[in-house]
Parts: sequence; structure tokens; C-alpha cells
Amino acid sequence: MNPTALPAEPPGSLFVVAAPSGAGKSSLVKALLEIEAKLMVSVSHTSRAPRGQECEGREYHFVSAERFRQMVADGAFLEWAQVHGNLYGTSRASIEDRLLAGEDIVLEIDYQGALQIKRLFPSAVLIFILPPSWEELHQRLMRRGDTESEVIERRMQAARVEVAQSRHFDYVVVNGVFETALFDLKSIVHAQRLKYAAQLRHRSAVFRALDLCD
Repeated sequence: MNPTALPAEPPGSLFVVAAPSGAGKSSLVKALLEIEAKLMVSVSHTSRAPRGQECEGREYHFVSAERFRQMVADGAFLEWAQVHGNLYGTSRASIEDRLLAGEDIVLEIDYQGALQIKRLFPSAVLIFILPPSWEELHQRLMRRGDTESEVIERRMQAARVEVAQSRHFDYVVVNGVFETALFDLKSIVHAQRLKYAAQLRHRSAVFRALDLCD
């Protein structure tokens, strides 16, 4: 993978959210986007087929495995990984353009991709969503109703590997009570926006009035 062209501190912030299957990552991010008008979601590419009511360009950009691998060869992805037999990747150009334009972006990706991004872009904010227990995670996977038992067991095994990586993330949110987890997630976004560099960019008039600008 080629080094990222992003500056160390771009005008926008990048929030990267990862979790094992069934932890509630997608529901939390969806709810966060509904209450944070200035936060934009990045739509990843995947080689898997759409599920249920998923639409092209909304949940994912759906491409063939052959097309995906060609995009990898062309350096089109900021990060990419194989998860549960399918390929997932984040468009480099889309992320760079939006961050340089000052947009705050949230990514929903697996831990492998999150750690790739952190190495390339140290200012990215990594957030891991944990289930309250292994038992609850298993029950959530079962309640989906469209997953065979052997698939559930594979995902539980994968979850143990994924959860162990949470120690490498900046923040951890335990999704036991949804409303509490959403509040925690929102608090992380707000804390990032209150950092000195972010306030300097967004409230420059105040900083100039207080003689804080160089």
C-alpha cells in the first residue's frame, strides 16, 4: 500500500468504528448520524452481494471480486481487508477529498482496516464497540433469524479475535444499553471537536480576538 497523501492534521476529523458482528455497530452509527448533522458517513466498497434491502451507494458500493482486486492494484483504497470471505475497502480519494474540505467523517470497518488507517493517519480516532458479554452477543446473532448455527459459531470465534484487538483503539464503548452507548459515542465526537486545533479552525474569529492566532 502506498503512503497516504493526507496531512497529519487535516481540517476534518476521521472517526473509525469497529466491532464484532452483532455488537450493534451499524445501529449505533446510524443513530449517531441522525443526531449529528455535520457528521458524514463514508460508503465502503465490498465484493459481497447485497443483503435484504441494501442498496448500491447507501450501505456499500458493490463490486465484483475481480474489480475489487483491480482497485487494490491501482492503489484506490486507503485500507482494505478480507472479512468472513468477502473483501471490503475504503476509497482513498473520497476520504482525502472530504477531510481536506473540512468534513467530519465516520467509517464503519473491521479492526484490520481500522489499524491500517491508524498507521497511515495517526490523528484518526479509533472507536471499538464491545458487547456486554459473550452470551448477549450470541443471543443477538441468533435473534437476527437469518443466520445458520454454524455461521453463528464462526462469527463467535471471529469475535474473540476481534475483541482482543480493542486494546489498540483510542476509545471503547460497551453497547449494553443502546441509549447509553449512543451517548458515549456522541461524547467522543464532541470531545474531538473541542480540541485546540479544531476550535482554532472553526472559531478563528474568537481566537484572533484573543490574540491566539500566530
